[in-house]
Amino acid sequence: MDQQLISQARAVKRRRRTTLPTLFLFTDAAHHPDLAGLVARLPRDIAGIVFRHDGFPARNRLARRIARICRARRLALVIAGDWRLAAACRAGLHLRGGARPRTAYRGDLTTASVHDRAQLIAARRAGADIVFISPAHPTSSHPGEPALGPVRWAALARHSPIPTIGLGGMTGHNLRSLGRHCAGAGAIGALTLP
Repeated sequence: MDQQLISQARAVKRRRRTTLPTLFLFTDAAHHPDLAGLVARLPRDIAGIVFRHDGFPARNRLARRIARICRARRLALVIAGDWRLAAACRAGLHLRGGARPRTAYRGDLTTASVHDRAQLIAARRAGADIVFISPAHPTSSHPGEPALGPVRWAALARHSPIPTIGLGGMTGHNLRSLGRHCAGAGAIGALTLP
C-alpha cells in the first residue's frame, strides 16, 4: 500500500474536518486476489470501499463477506451498480457515470464516478454524497487513455456542491496536486498488498 497516499488522505481528513472517508479502495478482481485480507488492513479512520468485482463468479458471496469485515472495522462500503446487492449487504450505492438509480434505495452513503460536467450535474441530481472525478492522472488500469490533469480536474471540482475525490493514477504527490477542492483519493493499484 502506498503509505504516502495514506498519509496525504489523513491530512485531507484533518484539514477538512469531515466524517466522510478520504481514501477509497476501488476493488478489482485482477489487482486484489485477497480482497478480504486487503480490506482488513485498510486504515479504519479514513477508508471506504467501492465494491466492483464486475464479472467475478462469486461476486455476491464476496460482497457479503466484505460487508461483514467493513461493519466490524467501521469502514464505509458502497456497491457499484447493483442496488439489490447493496441492500442485501446493508451498504451504500455507487452510481456509475452519475446515473440516477432505478430505485429509492441509497443506504448510508451514495457515491458516483463522473468524467465530465454533465455527469457531475447528474450525480448531484441523483443525490450523491461524494463524487469521484476521473481520470485525474494517467492510470495503469486504462493505459493510453487521456487524463484530466490537475488544472482540468480542479475546474470540474470547483463546480461541485458536494465533496470531490480524485480517481485515476492517485499517489500522495498526485493527491496534493489536485488542490483544495480535492476531498480525498480513490485508488486501485496504490492500495494493493505487497
